[in-house]
Amino acid sequence: MTAPLLHADGLHRCPWPGKDDALYIAYHDEEWGVPEYDDRALFEKLVLDGFQAGLSWITILRKRDNFRRAFDGFEPEKIARYDARKKTKLMADAGIVRNRLKIEGAVLSARGYLEIMDNGPGFSTLLWDRLDGKPKVNKFRDTKQVPAETPLSRAISKELSSRGFKFVGPTIVYAFMQAVGMVNDHLVKCHCHEKCQAHGKKR
Repeated sequence: MTAPLLHADGLHRCPWPGKDDALYIAYHDEEWGVPEYDDRALFEKLVLDGFQAGLSWITILRKRDNFRRAFDGFEPEKIARYDARKKTKLMADAGIVRNRLKIEGAVLSARGYLEIMDNGPGFSTLLWDRLDGKPKVNKFRDTKQVPAETPLSRAISKELSSRGFKFVGPTIVYAFMQAVGMVNDHLVKCHCHEKCQAHGKKR
């Protein structure tokens, strides 16, 4: 299915969370596409999207609380200081995705984040200034119309990579942009499309 689905509660939703997983539906309704401007929250989501590479988002979502515990609440100042012992501990943690390259990538991304916060415009500003602080509202009617990447996601990917971030390819960055509301990619008949658009107008 690629068109909006009608659920038992009478609401149309994007098809990707399906109808059966309450956690996934709640994420779709309450988080995905809602504009996020907090620096640390944006960093957390970007790192988790990096861990998603090659996996489904629901896999990461089910492990998100474990990730938050294992990664010290995604405090970049702490992650940037992870040593070999901490990385080995993470590799032994069955509650997260145990991938050494992604763990190393999170540490390098945290260091890039701190550089942006200390000597640059700030992480949220770096991202949102490319959209003048306002979400891009798309009008897709079918998921087949939704791109995997865009010129903007490629530009942001290049910028982040140049600052030391890892697992920030254009496709990962576009998924991140969708999730944090930089773009509103809820299908127009999804009940969240208008709600997320209203969030963006309040900025």
